[in-house]
Amino acid sequence: MSTSTSTSAPVQGSFGRIVWRWRVVDIVVASVIGVACAAVFLLWNVGYQLPSEALAPLLPGVQGLLAGPWLVAGVLGGLIIRKPGAALYTELLAAVISALVGNQWGPLTIVSGLVQGLGAELVFLLFAYAVWRLPVAILAGAGAGLACGINDRILWYAGADTAFTIVYIVSTTISGAVIAGAGSWFVARGLAQTGALSRFASGREVSRRV
Repeated sequence: MSTSTSTSAPVQGSFGRIVWRWRVVDIVVASVIGVACAAVFLLWNVGYQLPSEALAPLLPGVQGLLAGPWLVAGVLGGLIIRKPGAALYTELLAAVISALVGNQWGPLTIVSGLVQGLGAELVFLLFAYAVWRLPVAILAGAGAGLACGINDRILWYAGADTAFTIVYIVSTTISGAVIAGAGSWFVARGLAQTGALSRFASGREVSRRV
């Protein structure tokens, strides 16, 4: 009984230790991440089309494996800034820029950014913004991918059958976990090792290990 109590207490208490206040540097760096990822979005808006056309005939819905690059902003922002709202802010900002510059999906891109950012944000919240290891990053990417798949099913594939829906959502979730989750974790770690994130806990943590 005593073991159970001691294990749960730090988790419950950690929610009270969440730092909600953003510094100016947090806003600036989060904005830079959002803009940089928007550039990736704009390139992938065009680049994904050829592989998508190649994958779709193999198994309808498997083209969801290509969703990962659109999910990176939220996970990367969350891992670097480590503040509530960072994942949502960076993903939404990247989506807004993509919509404003122009793409084939128009203003609904912003809806996608909002939903995908929330998918990652909820995972970081689940861990009280206190655990930033690779498994959590993978879960955050999977959360963004799951949200992406459900949102796309509603917005773009309203008439799709059950088989397509399952394959598509599973595919976006896997893509989110691998590309946005694990990929962003390694990117954040690489940036930290250069010293570029020295003003953030994410950068100081890696420096201490080195």
